[in-house]
Amino acid sequence: MRITSTSCICPVLVCLCFVQRCYGAAHHGSIKVTRNQTKHIEGETEVHHRPKRGWVWNQFFVLEEHMGPDPQYVGKLHSNSDKGDGSVKYILTGEGAGTIFIIDDTTGDIHSTKSLDREQKTHYVLHAQAIDRRTNKPLEPESEFIIKVQDINDNAPKFTDGPYIVTVPEMSEMGTSVLQVTATDADDPTYGNSARVVYSILQGQPYFSVDPKTGVIRTALHNMDREAREHYSVVIQAKDMAGQVGGLSGSTTVNITLTDVNDNPPRFPQKHYQLYVPESAQVGSAVGKIKANDADTGSNADMKYTIINGDGSGVFSISTDKETREGILSLKKPLNYEKKKSYTLNIEGANTHLDFRFSHLGPFKDVTMLKVIVGDVDEPPLFTMPSYVMEVYENAKIGTPVGTVTAHDPDTANSLVRYFIDHNTEEDRYFTIDASTGTIKTAKIFDREETPWYNITVAASEIDNPGLVSHVPVGVRILDVNDNPPELDRDYDVIVCENTKPGQFHPIVTITATDKDNSANGARFHFSLDEGLSLNPNFTLRNNEDNTASILTRRRRYSRTTQDIYYLPVLISDGGVPPLSSSSTLTIRVCACERDGRVRTCHTEAFLSSAGLSTGALIAILLCIVILLAIVVLFITLRRSKKEPLIISEEDVRENVVTYDDEGGGEEDTEAFDITALRNPSAAEELKYRRDVRPEVEPLSRHHPSSSLDSIDVQEFIKQRLAEADLDPSVPPYDSLQTYAYEGHRSEAGSISSLDSATTHSDQDYNYLGDWGPEFKKLAELYGEIEPERTT
Repeated sequence: MRITSTSCICPVLVCLCFVQRCYGAAHHGSIKVTRNQTKHIEGETEVHHRPKRGWVWNQFFVLEEHMGPDPQYVGKLHSNSDKGDGSVKYILTGEGAGTIFIIDDTTGDIHSTKSLDREQKTHYVLHAQAIDRRTNKPLEPESEFIIKVQDINDNAPKFTDGPYIVTVPEMSEMGTSVLQVTATDADDPTYGNSARVVYSILQGQPYFSVDPKTGVIRTALHNMDREAREHYSVVIQAKDMAGQVGGLSGSTTVNITLTDVNDNPPRFPQKHYQLYVPESAQVGSAVGKIKANDADTGSNADMKYTIINGDGSGVFSISTDKETREGILSLKKPLNYEKKKSYTLNIEGANTHLDFRFSHLGPFKDVTMLKVIVGDVDEPPLFTMPSYVMEVYENAKIGTPVGTVTAHDPDTANSLVRYFIDHNTEEDRYFTIDASTGTIKTAKIFDREETPWYNITVAASEIDNPGLVSHVPVGVRILDVNDNPPELDRDYDVIVCENTKPGQFHPIVTITATDKDNSANGARFHFSLDEGLSLNPNFTLRNNEDNTASILTRRRRYSRTTQDIYYLPVLISDGGVPPLSSSSTLTIRVCACERDGRVRTCHTEAFLSSAGLSTGALIAILLCIVILLAIVVLFITLRRSKKEPLIISEEDVRENVVTYDDEGGGEEDTEAFDITALRNPSAAEELKYRRDVRPEVEPLSRHHPSSSLDSIDVQEFIKQRLAEADLDPSVPPYDSLQTYAYEGHRSEAGSISSLDSATTHSDQDYNYLGDWGPEFKKLAELYGEIEPERTT
């Protein structure tokens, strides 16, 4: 297939088209597209031959942005099989086929029906094929070709990041780089000069310049001063076609601001200032302002003010306001017009942040002179002291002088002063003051123990100008008088143990006293027993000479049963002038203690409790006794109404106490118990059985003949009866009481009864009973009470 194009624009394409057309004319105007052919001969190996190829031109070009009324001719397709009789049909497929590109199926001419934009699509890939119109069979294989969109200069350069805002320090050197701008061109950079951009400056000269190739903006002047001009607007142009005539251009604006550097020293607008300050100005208050001007801004204009010399450097001080950069003049000491009427100050203002690159422009400080004029003011009276402290004794009479305050008029007029007390508080009502002399006197009776100190305020005013008032604090200390006797510092709970060992005369408590008066009248205390009473046999007092006293025991033993509480009067005197004294009574309780001194009990009603019985147990015992008494009374009443039999049932095996309450009939009563056997065993009859028990086993006495009773002794008779009672199984199973009237022979040891020993005096010491343990505590308490009673 031969492809013919008439749209040859550039010289190269023109040459190629010329060669193409000449070659086509030599071969009947067509370019053949041959295919590889391989011939197989029998008996020979397969041989590959390199096929011959003809010139194949498979590219078309079409101009972009075509605005003509007719479709733009692109090129022509022609097949070697086309004889010109119309039997060949050309078919076009691929990108844009049928919509953008159309083909004449008979002649093979290709046209573009739309305006194309290379910046949107640079080329199109299509396929062409020639077929037999009659059989619809392809005459040649399908061929692929490309239609390229040829660029024209239809896009101007653009600054995508503009407009720009940039800063550069003032006083920069010439040629300092400020900013690099870049413009882009959408045209084809490989075809002509459509995308070749050149930069130029349209506005901003002679301050700035731009590099035409790189777009770098630089300063064009030396020492550009921000204080002279701060903002610059620079317009940069970018033009394609290498800046030639007819090229397209775009521009952008660069806003350049000069930043500040410390290149300007501070300057006071005047070299001499004058300031008026009244003498009534308060210390610490601001009395004036001063400012040095600095053309710089920010930290470069920060200032510090100082007073470098002058006679007022000790009276005034200056500080810097960081917001306004002003110097604030303050008062350090009070002013007095009568003493000094003016002051002279030398004030310096200096930058705090220096740039040594510009030190040659300095010095970066300035000095001015300030004269302060002190104004005369009618001042209130002035007290000779800032505060007063006075003293007066308590119990002083009303009208007693306390002290005097003094004030005078500081002005040259020296007016008279009147004194008075502002009765604003209750303390002010305790005093009066003489309006002319300032003497303070008492108005009430004082008690130091109630209020030891008073604070009052005394005022003074000029008689000619009562509106001018000054005040002074006055403190009045109330001096002590010995008017309070000493007393015990607290209520003491004193305890003494019963079982104090012999010779244990030790202090049972240490007491101290307190005095409402101060140490000058009550710090030294003396303790003693009341001399008006007789010698106390139980306790004594020892003065320790250190404002304390010890109470000691004088007895070895104390008994709660005899006396459980003792009262000991104690006399306490102080060391004041004149000395005062008071009497206090100590209450001492007698208590039962353990061996280590711990208190066990202190009440007499607790004796039963010491044996192990609590109060609840005692109440229960009393109730039981009352119930038993009621039962006994009821039983006796029933016995009187009806006598019960003495014999107990055999089935009753409980523990019983058999009571025989018949008195018997004397010697005539033979039914009662026969005691003849006890008096004379030989006269005893044969053993009788008990009436309350049915005998089942014969007693041992039945095996002895009656003649043996004549020779037996009564003591042996009792032993025999006792053995029978122990061996007799017919008796009740529990113990029973057997009573015999025989006492036996007299003992040579005598009686062991304690009935006759109460009147005898024994030197026996029973203190060892207290060492035997808690089981003998009660016995030790009972025997321990005997000796103190004898001593008494």
